[in-house]
Amino acid sequence: MSTRDEYVRKMQAKLEEWNAEIDTLTAKASSVTTDAKSEFREQIESLKAKQEAARQRIEELQHAGESAWEDLKSGIELAWTAMTEAIESAKTRFK
Repeated sequence: MSTRDEYVRKMQAKLEEWNAEIDTLTAKASSVTTDAKSEFREQIESLKAKQEAARQRIEELQHAGESAWEDLKSGIELAWTAMTEAIESAKTRFK
């Protein structure tokens, strides 16, 4: 198994973890006041968009040649950092 395949599996597992966290936030959104629901929904939609961008980067990585995947990896790391920060911010904001 190549290092790229291991990396892709690790990133896919993280995407699934984020799915669970977004689902938790979505469930919380249903129990907040009407005023807060709009803000919650906007935050969740932003998270889903970032998650989809990360998913697309993984697909690019899977289809990249062995020599190109290292170049793509740095872009994925940036997307991952942004997504991680957005999830943590949302969790903190909507406790």
